[in-house]
Amino acid sequence: MKLLKKAFCALAMVAATILPVHAEEKTITMGTLSWEDLTPITGITKKVLEDQGYTVKVTQFSEWGIAYAALSKGDIQILASQIDYVAQDYWNKNKNRLEKISPVSHGLYQGIAVPSYVPVNSLEELNANAEKFNNKIVGIEPGSGLMSDATNAVKSYGLKLQLLEGSSAAMTAALKSAVDRKEWIAVTIWDPSWMTQKFEMKYLADPKGVFPPPQGYYWIGHKGFSAENPNAREVIASVYVPIADIKAINGDVKDGKTMDEAVKAWTDGHADLIKRWENIKKN
Repeated sequence: MKLLKKAFCALAMVAATILPVHAEEKTITMGTLSWEDLTPITGITKKVLEDQGYTVKVTQFSEWGIAYAALSKGDIQILASQIDYVAQDYWNKNKNRLEKISPVSHGLYQGIAVPSYVPVNSLEELNANAEKFNNKIVGIEPGSGLMSDATNAVKSYGLKLQLLEGSSAAMTAALKSAVDRKEWIAVTIWDPSWMTQKFEMKYLADPKGVFPPPQGYYWIGHKGFSAENPNAREVIASVYVPIADIKAINGDVKDGKTMDEAVKAWTDGHADLIKRWENIKKN
């Protein structure tokens, strides 16, 4: 019997040296961009992970190329991104070093819009009303995906209106001024944005399909993240934030809350939903 016990002990020691013991890391490095669609997604997912005992470190990037490079190299582990249109080129370039974790929202849309009181409903109607729009479409930052699509729309529809480059802040100021005076204005705009919540806007129909259809948001990771962090992956995959809620959070920020305060108000107000997310993870 003693010899048998010694044999079992020896086998156990050998097994311990052969079988790797992998304890999942409890620190997650997360990337984000300081845009009003991505910041709420990042903040809510961070809060849910922290509630499950993780330490989450967030790095903010200025543009997609830098963020994708950091994710591909493993400088960060996860990043929320659109991969179908807005960041498709970056995804395709780096996807061999990346993995899709889970969808987290859906409904991003970009286009040319007018206030709801303007009796124009399609991009095809702009030329006939060019003078009422002062022969211009008020745009945002040059080089953005939205401005690239808007430039293509001007060409595709043969628009006589000039697409003005500028900034989101300048476009917002022009929109507010026009709405206050019930003047005609056409702008490049997107959802989710607090602007489409504050101002009654309508996107102009795009029968030629120049602007991409509504897009989804995904959590993507450095290749191998899900296998190395199965529990964290389950937590992340349980999170889904409707586009309307992202818009509402940004509305709260516009009204004076910090993003952290707005995210906390959302998570506090959706405690039952977050509890169900936890149950999904456990099943």
